[in-house]
Amino acid sequence: MRTQRLRRRLVRHLVEEDVLHDERWTEAFATVPRHAFLPRFFLPADDKWAAVDRSDPEWLERTYSPDVLVTQLDDDPARWEQARTTGPVHGTPTCSSSMPAIMAIMLEELLAQDGNRILEIGTGTGYNAGLLCHRCGSGNVSTVDIDPHLSAEAAARLAECGYAPALATGDGAQGFPAGILFDRLLCTASVARIPQAWLEQTVPGGYLVTTLYRPLGGGLIRLTAGEGATGEGQVLPRDGRFMPLRADRLPPPADVPPAADAQWRPTELTMSEVLKPRRHFEFFASLELPGARPVQIEPNGAFALAHPDGSWARTRHSGSGFEVAQGGPRALWDLAEDAHARWTSLGSPDRSRFGLTVDGAEQTFWLDDPQSELRWPLG
Repeated sequence: MRTQRLRRRLVRHLVEEDVLHDERWTEAFATVPRHAFLPRFFLPADDKWAAVDRSDPEWLERTYSPDVLVTQLDDDPARWEQARTTGPVHGTPTCSSSMPAIMAIMLEELLAQDGNRILEIGTGTGYNAGLLCHRCGSGNVSTVDIDPHLSAEAAARLAECGYAPALATGDGAQGFPAGILFDRLLCTASVARIPQAWLEQTVPGGYLVTTLYRPLGGGLIRLTAGEGATGEGQVLPRDGRFMPLRADRLPPPADVPPAADAQWRPTELTMSEVLKPRRHFEFFASLELPGARPVQIEPNGAFALAHPDGSWARTRHSGSGFEVAQGGPRALWDLAEDAHARWTSLGSPDRSRFGLTVDGAEQTFWLDDPQSELRWPLG
């Protein structure tokens, strides 16, 4: 069958990308029909979103692409019908089927064992829950989503595919409403802080895998649960970013003002070095510059750095080097340059050298060792 060939092609891609290794997860990706969970979705159309469904010739190929596929805009299920009727629409993605690569990374980082009870936060389309059910058995999988429309559609698609996890509609930050303890917890949205309920619902010694939602320095983390609302673990070397839980969404950033000619000065630090996750400084910058965030200032994708207190910095090419301009109550770029010098003096640590300790509301990053003097609160 064509769908089987497409699934095998997707698995080959994930193996070649070095994100899929475990035979049990390989079998799950080769078996669970992603297209069954994506009867319709949105595709980018310039600065808008076009509606696609089963009747479109590109639909099936797209469902087995390695791409993220947006399935909802603006928390509004009616937006797809609008785009189908009137043409592409503007909107902010609020639900998607994640890139299969990041799904594979997170599922393997969960270190699931046979018989483990798994809680998934963020049911979404239901595809990831289907993969969990195939690997761990439906009776061991529970999943929760805050959106009743998404939950109902996911339940129907899972049933059609022969999977029957325990489904609930509610605030994922509160965990699963039935009061069950789980061996593993996986969140397919991102959070600004680790919800205490997640650790309380994970057995001591169990694992929690999620992504941190931060303006800078987000990405994957795995914690080992302790007693009560405690846990400790490492920031994972492989990066991954998800849409935030609704409660953790940030307000739109303020506009960054233009710079006067007199504000520009030379700098050796580039904006890419501060903002790009693949540049290892980005995670350390997030710790030293809490609250700072990227703001797009040019249609071509150029970004500035801004802070809620009104501080800002923007850079530009100048001859063979770079210049920076900054304003507001603090010299934000001076702080970034100081942070970069400190990072260099510490041996330029990448994200995998950082960890997180959670003790209820107290959540702290550290470098190399939980007892390290180099510590930063998770704001």
